[in-house]
Amino acid sequence: MVEVDPAFVQEQEHRPKFSIIEAKGIPEIDLSPIFHHDVPNPSAIDALVKEIGSACKEWGFFQVTNHGVPLSLRQRLEEASRLFFAQSLEEKKKVARDEINPTGYYDTEHTKNVRDWKEVFDLLVKDPTLVPLNSDEHDDRVIQWSNPSPQYPSHFRALIEEYIKEMEKLAFKLLELIALSLGVEAKRFEEFFKDQTSFIRFNRYPPCPSPHLALGVGRHKDAGALTILAQDDVGGLEVKRKTDQEWVPVKPTQDAYIINVCDIIQVWSNDAYESVEHRATVNTEKERFSIPFFFNPGHDAEIKPLEELINKQNPSKYMPYKWGKFFVHRLHSNFKKQDVENLQIYHYKLP
Repeated sequence: MVEVDPAFVQEQEHRPKFSIIEAKGIPEIDLSPIFHHDVPNPSAIDALVKEIGSACKEWGFFQVTNHGVPLSLRQRLEEASRLFFAQSLEEKKKVARDEINPTGYYDTEHTKNVRDWKEVFDLLVKDPTLVPLNSDEHDDRVIQWSNPSPQYPSHFRALIEEYIKEMEKLAFKLLELIALSLGVEAKRFEEFFKDQTSFIRFNRYPPCPSPHLALGVGRHKDAGALTILAQDDVGGLEVKRKTDQEWVPVKPTQDAYIINVCDIIQVWSNDAYESVEHRATVNTEKERFSIPFFFNPGHDAEIKPLEELINKQNPSKYMPYKWGKFFVHRLHSNFKKQDVENLQIYHYKLP
């Protein structure tokens, strides 16, 4: 039996069990009332808002169909990403990311201080993107991050830009539905995304000789607002079910997107909705590809529970924090093993 480098090995309690249960409970939500009707149908939209609300409350994850994103665009992008990863390591490293500009190719990411069994390629949605120089709360300096330009495949960059436009459109629609489900105005969250720090990631999980010891991505919660995930038919995503804390696999549904509520929505909703832990397993035979779109606000957004949701019966549960400082702190902890746990929203929880 070939064993893996100890840097990849998970602690016993966090190793995958490869259960045969599948997360059939993850809601599948049809978005056709907002994408496929010339005249809006208020009762259908109300029903959709209720569905979104209960999915956010009970799971923190859901799948969407009839989402308006052309299938052919997604297929062309998936194929281009396969071509990119099929290049030699030397070619991929020509667009490598580093601690100064953390976009581009990378194959040594850590989650919870354990190395992930994957390689990634990240690109910013806004090029350039303004971010704080560091995570020091008293330092107001900002820097610009910019994207590398992959040379191969030649149409990769243009496809990514086209796809990003579709992701933004879908993300804003989902945010409106989530806002309505919380009882606030539909466009309530829009102002936070003027100078967004969103990015798109291409993941490749190679076959692993010891899938019982390593993970493609270790257990984690996403720090931003929303994640929209396209995954192939291999499967590997697991979600921690809120009712019993068991890890359950999410079966791929053709042409659906998997949506997860992230930490910022948990804070905005004052814990009405919860960001849920998830991870990716690997296998011995098949490589797996996925494309998450991480929808994040502008670096200067102050994140705190929405005033409309706060009252004497439901006081604020979080201290405000600056998204950019949080984001930069978290990104730097992904580069190398740390002596301490990386920053989490519960560090801002009020007693």
